[in-house]
Amino acid sequence: MLKYYFDLLSQPSRAVWIFLRMNNIPHIPCPVALRKDSVEDVVDWLVVANSVAILRYLCREFPVAEHWYPRNSCTQARVDEYMAWQHANTRLNCAMFFQAKWLNPTITGEPANEEDIQRFQQGMEKVLTELETVWLKDRHFISTDNDISLADLLAVCELEQPSIAGYDVYEGRPKLNDWGERVKARLNPYFGEAHTIVFRWKEKFSGKPPSKL
Repeated sequence: MLKYYFDLLSQPSRAVWIFLRMNNIPHIPCPVALRKDSVEDVVDWLVVANSVAILRYLCREFPVAEHWYPRNSCTQARVDEYMAWQHANTRLNCAMFFQAKWLNPTITGEPANEEDIQRFQQGMEKVLTELETVWLKDRHFISTDNDISLADLLAVCELEQPSIAGYDVYEGRPKLNDWGERVKARLNPYFGEAHTIVFRWKEKFSGKPPSKL
């Protein structure tokens, strides 16, 4: 049976975790500590260590609904377009903002680097604007207008991470907020379960790096 190694502190890990449950894919869950081990591995007859590659593999090998990764070449290309774009945009800036403002000071005990925070916040806000004005300009979802896809799943998990550092990506962005509500409603209850630690730390620390976890 397929084994999935994951850490729910990792945004891509959460995306795959949600996908496996949404689609009732039989697997053995193998939680690991992100600080100690590698994550995002699916072990079936091969080892895959990248969330996008894992999700594509699961769509090919298991009977999942077509809306996740449409067989239509043009629609699939739009999903692929976002997944290629997000690594150096949504993922890079949201993850690095979270690390610079919250995670690194928590781990090291040293003050946050304000230049890094400002740089990644500017990059993140540019991405958020582009999500609203380009990706969601004429659609209800990132790559299609009628249902959720892998693009939405990956994006919504990335966008939740900055909340731990006290940044609400949806504030003042009505189109993005409406999209987020649609996607989360579509993914629940698994979205809520996957983000339990995110919600807990957001409430407990109010965006301030703790002296210890």
